[in-house]
Order: sequence, then C-alpha cells, then structure tokens
Amino acid sequence: MHLDLTQGDIKNQIKTLAIPSSIGFFFHTIYNVTDTYFAGLISTQALSALTLSFSIFFMVIAFASGMSEAVTALVGNALGSKDKEYASHITLNSLVFALILTLGVTLTGLASASFLMQVLGANASYLQESLAYINIILYGSIFFVFSFFLNAILNSVGDTKSFRNILIFSSLVNVVLDYWFVLGGLGLEPQGIQGIAFATVLTEFISCIYLFYKVQKTPLLLSEKPFHLDMKVFKELLYQGIPPSANLVLMAGGIFIITYFAAQHGQDVIAAFGVGMRVEQIALMPSIGLNVAVLAIISQNNGAKNYKRIHETLNAAMFYGGVLSFGGLVLLLVAAEPLMELFTKDPQVIHEGVVYIRVEAFILYSFVIIFVHIAMLQGIKKPGFIICISIFRQIVAPFSLLAFFSYLGLGLIWVWLGVAGIVTFSALLTYIYSRKKLAELELCVS
Repeated sequence: MHLDLTQGDIKNQIKTLAIPSSIGFFFHTIYNVTDTYFAGLISTQALSALTLSFSIFFMVIAFASGMSEAVTALVGNALGSKDKEYASHITLNSLVFALILTLGVTLTGLASASFLMQVLGANASYLQESLAYINIILYGSIFFVFSFFLNAILNSVGDTKSFRNILIFSSLVNVVLDYWFVLGGLGLEPQGIQGIAFATVLTEFISCIYLFYKVQKTPLLLSEKPFHLDMKVFKELLYQGIPPSANLVLMAGGIFIITYFAAQHGQDVIAAFGVGMRVEQIALMPSIGLNVAVLAIISQNNGAKNYKRIHETLNAAMFYGGVLSFGGLVLLLVAAEPLMELFTKDPQVIHEGVVYIRVEAFILYSFVIIFVHIAMLQGIKKPGFIICISIFRQIVAPFSLLAFFSYLGLGLIWVWLGVAGIVTFSALLTYIYSRKKLAELELCVS
C-alpha cells in the first residue's frame, strides 16, 4: 500500500515525511564524521587522502541523488493521477536505469581517479593511499546508486521512515566496522584506509538489501503487463534528474570558489570555514527534510491536478521552515562558540568560525525558500530552472562578487557577507520564478 498524499491533512503529512528524513540525514552526517575520525587515527596523510577522495565520491553521490529525485517526481505524479500501472512501469525502468548509471559512474571514475588525484596534488604514497580508498568505493558504487533509487521509490509512496531506520542502523554498524577494520582484531589485520572503504561499502550493501525488502512491500514492483525497456521513461528521468545532479556538482564548484577567496586570509580561515560548514549543515537538516516532504506531496498532487493542495503544501512548508529557521538562528547566535569548540581548540580558528556561523545564521530561511521551491519545481515537472539558479548561485555570482571584493582589498567579513547576499538574492529569484510557473500551470488547466 502507498500513502495517498492527494487527500488528508497537509500539515500532518509534512511532519510525517519531513521528521524521519531530517533524523536520517543527521545520522548520515554522523556516519561521515565517524569515517573522518578513524582516518585521523591512522595518520594525517590518511585523513588528507580521505578528504581528497571526497571530491570524486561526491560526484557519485551527486548523480545518484539527483537522478533518484527524478524517480520520486515521476512515480509520484503517476500515483497522483491514479495510474498505478504506469507508476510500476516507471519504477521497473528506473531500476534498469540505475544499473546503467552505475556502470557509467564506475568506469568513468576508475579511468579518471588517478589523473584527478594528481591534479589535486597527490603523488607517491599519498596518491596510492588515496586510490586505495576511492577505488574500493567506486567498485561498490552500485550499492550507493541503488540505495538512492530505492529510497526515491519509497519516498514517492510517502515512506521516509525506512530510510531513516536504515541510516540510523548503518551509522551504528559503521562505527563497529571502522573500529574493527581500521584497528584490527578477531584475527583480522589492520586494514588502514582501505578498511574505512570496506566498511562503507558493506554498510551500503546492507542498506540496499533492507530498502529493496521495503520496496517489495509496495505495489510498485508488480505489473500486470510484461516488462519492457522504455526509452521515453529514460528520457524523462534524464530531463528530471540532470538539473538536481548538476546542482550538486555545481555546489562542489561553489565551495571551491569560496575556499579560494577565503584562503587569501590564511590557513586558520580555511579550517574555520570547514568546521563552520559542518555546523551549518546540521542546522539545515530540517530544511532538507522539508525538501523531501514537499517533493513527495507535490508530485502526487500535480499528477492529480490538485493545485489548491500544492499551494497549501508550499504555505505550510514555508511556515514550518520559518519556525525551524528562527530556532536555528537563535541556536547559532548563542551557541556558535561552543559548537566550534567541539571540533577545534585553536582560539583563532574558533574566532573566525564564530564570525562565519553568525553571519550564515541569518540566511537559514533563505535556504528554506530555495529548498522548498526547487522541490516544488521538480514536483510539477519543471526542473530546468534548477541548473540556471545553481550556475548563478554557485559559480557566476560568487566568483564575480568575491573577486570584486578581493580587488578592493576588503576584509574577510565581506566574503561571508557576499555569500549571504548571494543566497538571499537567489532565494528571491527562486521564489518569484517558481510561483510564476505554478500560476502558469494552473492557468493552462483552468
């Protein structure tokens, strides 16, 4: 059975979908922190190799996550239009698409990993240690891709609890496996950074098995008609999935640009920026949960052409996002210093990080506006704007504005204020464009 999101109380549905997602993503962050901690126990070089490998690992996640969001949108629309047969057809084709995507990501990653690592400065034992980690991850990428796709199928029927459950479980298992594989014991020799990679792949395999079991309990794998590959579905998946995938890839580029200009102010600033982003990510988790909930609800209601509920969903999500953002604002303003002290004891790094966190605290609601309305655009199957706003927000605006500030010789605070201004302006653009597209859609069917 699936949750019919075209009827019932929208506020309760948002809470039902968003809260498990937020909790799940919190434990996913804990998962990454655990890997970083154990890499630090091995050596500084191992920690650097893990960080260096993340840029390639992030590409796998970007494509898997972006393309899987297309599955939620398409299956959700089919369910909303009460066409269960077509929803099943999309689901089955999406799993084949996931297999093809895995093949492309794995082969491309394996062919380019060494070159990319060297471009980033790795050589000799540093390069070998980096490749020892990332190659195992790439060989296991099938589990990462399928976990995202299976979760997307579950999201489309209103199930966000399964992913929460497996993320909590896998983050705890990962602690045990990292400890065992990295430090050795019970007849196993210490595996070094390879042990972290093995632990990651193994926990993703467990996640895949569990999520597939949950998907089997939905009606989406059952079809009355014989299965056949449908290139039309593949094209729709690409059309819906490329924009959010590109958004994540461009996000990595945006972080690089900000890091480049922040680096002009010293290594302490870079360390503070890294820790500050981690704190900011935790504060944004409720917003990510809202994104998942809005996409699922609006996808089904767009399929049902129930635009009144789409408006109600947006309004409710914006209200909840406002409450959560205000709470986050207060928390970050008051607790910025103790939060920084959880990660570092360097007083200069703490000082610089506190400044960054307190500036970014004021734009939490801008992120809510962006996340909610981008989810709405995906839900109504109008995702093209996502690439445009991502290029502007992540690449063009930061490079232009921060280069201008650097030319004027302005201080570090202007870097953070510039980033905050860009996010705020992007939120305004996203709001105006998204509401206009929704109005046009309503006009076409009226």
